[in-house]
Amino acid sequence: MQLYKAETPGPIKNEKLTPRITQTAKALWFIYFLITVACILSLKVAGMNWFDAVCHAFAAMSLGGFSTHDANVGYYNSVPIEFVLIVFMLIAAMNFARHFIAWQQKSLRTYATDSEAKAMLTVIGLSILGLSFYVWHESVYAGFFESLRHVAFNLVSIATDCGFVSQDYAVWPVFAPMWILMLSCYCANVGSTGGGIKMFRTLVLFRQAGRELMLLVHPQAVRPVKIAGQVVQNQIVFAVLAFVVLYFGTVVVLTFSLLASGLDFMSAFSAIIACINNAGPGLGIVGPADNYSVLTDFQTWVCSLAMLLGRLEIFSVLVLLTPSFWRK
Repeated sequence: MQLYKAETPGPIKNEKLTPRITQTAKALWFIYFLITVACILSLKVAGMNWFDAVCHAFAAMSLGGFSTHDANVGYYNSVPIEFVLIVFMLIAAMNFARHFIAWQQKSLRTYATDSEAKAMLTVIGLSILGLSFYVWHESVYAGFFESLRHVAFNLVSIATDCGFVSQDYAVWPVFAPMWILMLSCYCANVGSTGGGIKMFRTLVLFRQAGRELMLLVHPQAVRPVKIAGQVVQNQIVFAVLAFVVLYFGTVVVLTFSLLASGLDFMSAFSAIIACINNAGPGLGIVGPADNYSVLTDFQTWVCSLAMLLGRLEIFSVLVLLTPSFWRK
């Protein structure tokens, strides 16, 4: 249960899914299995063969991003396949406990109360529209709807930390790929298969910043931080602040490690961001049209460490380095 709570630092962790943690684990596995089967069938209907449908469904639901082709999803050049993957990548980036509650209640109403999922969908939706106009305005693609198609797929893939690609978005005007990479830091929800800071922590940071601004004007006011109508205890707020400090501190240290090894800034910074968020492709020499095979052994070890820290939520790894943990 402590591991479950460490991975899910939001209010939903206090909503008992089942009486026992073993039952909760089985329930989450069941939901994961059902959605994966639905993804496989949808991809088959969209035009994939059974083998590719199974492999891409596994990669989409785990937000792993592996494809059976070198050209990744761009190999198919299929709007239906891209649409199916967009839908299931967004589902995988949501809290699986929320999916279980929806299944239990046989209603989608629970999603309407999920402020984290709503924030993620709002940010991704507005980003898709904004970048589509921007890419179209910069004449990257001939028409707006073509721009919308390619921006939507690649933005959702990176923002949810999946890593599928259909286009080499690194050749787009630099604002677009940098914005997409930035979204990978916080769009995935807690309790999902995504990485990064997570949207819940981002919401807590913004609410805390708003509270501090209000206290500057009204020092005696009492204004608790609330998410989805529930009060977030100060202990959780402090834990979120500590996590974010460690997150960005880790990014800085590992980026400088790659810079010291001779890697250029864009490649070094984007590689660490992509690795610590478990997003996959970065920019520069590790962009979507390339891979990490060009890195030296030392650079590969640094990126491996970043992936490990990001996947285990940083705290779980760094606590092993504290003397008090071993004394205990």
